[in-house]
Amino acid sequence: MKVLCFGSLNIDNVYSVPHFITRGETLAARSLKVFSGGKGLNQSVALAKAGLNVFHAGAIGEEGKFLIQELEAANVNTSFIEILKNVQTGHTIIQNNDDGDNCIILFGGANREITKAQIDKTLANFSDGDALVLQNEINNLEYIAEKAKKRGMIIALNPSPMEENVLPIFKYADYLLLNEVEAGQFLNKDISNETPEKIAGMLREKLPEAKIVLTLGTQGAVYSDGKISFHQPAVRVKAVDTTAAGDTFTGFLLAGIFGGETPQWSMNFATNASAIAVTRHGAAPSIPTKEEVWEKLK
Repeated sequence: MKVLCFGSLNIDNVYSVPHFITRGETLAARSLKVFSGGKGLNQSVALAKAGLNVFHAGAIGEEGKFLIQELEAANVNTSFIEILKNVQTGHTIIQNNDDGDNCIILFGGANREITKAQIDKTLANFSDGDALVLQNEINNLEYIAEKAKKRGMIIALNPSPMEENVLPIFKYADYLLLNEVEAGQFLNKDISNETPEKIAGMLREKLPEAKIVLTLGTQGAVYSDGKISFHQPAVRVKAVDTTAAGDTFTGFLLAGIFGGETPQWSMNFATNASAIAVTRHGAAPSIPTKEEVWEKLK
């Protein structure tokens, strides 16, 4: 199986601050660190570090070439990334506070310049049984999903950040990975008093063919596919930076499932990988290797 992650590539500017800035406040940052990031890049790195044959497609500006090097260092094939002139690479401004939490401003840049010609050229290299992993940080998502589905590809969707433009993509998803806030937005109802298991059931009512993974932060995650449904507890650690926690979870979970493991094994694999990632600074640099996760599982 070949796995194509068609997604964002960002330069993350991470400011260490004692607390998140408020309206009208000027706050001195303790430090500034620049990392590779973007949900697409992070998930490609996680998928590859977890052992899959991964290809990344996307777009960057001239100043983002180091992101290609980051992917290649993780054994991701980068031949479908286009370098655009006169367009800035996507980037973020991230506040990282003393509790290890983050507040993020995202600028799309080259991520929003994906053309249908690039999509067609890329998808021509994939076929029935290959997998496509999508997030909501690039344009032309519906076109990508529709074309990939016609080619018989397995589609995994992580609809983050949740916006109206991503809603038409849900019907193409074989695997849907989302959090409670995103679930409520998709269901268009207040689910604050519902159990995670009930929420997963409500999602499956609307998408009966999809396998649902509902992430719950420190409370773990719920998996439901119509045959089995279960809760995966979180692993307790001292978090220093949660930037790529969800992307690590997504990558390792899909790597387990696409690699032939059971949902139970894959959820545990992903949870432990994410637990390692939050103890490290940065996005892609925080993602562990499969060997590190296996060692934690012993």
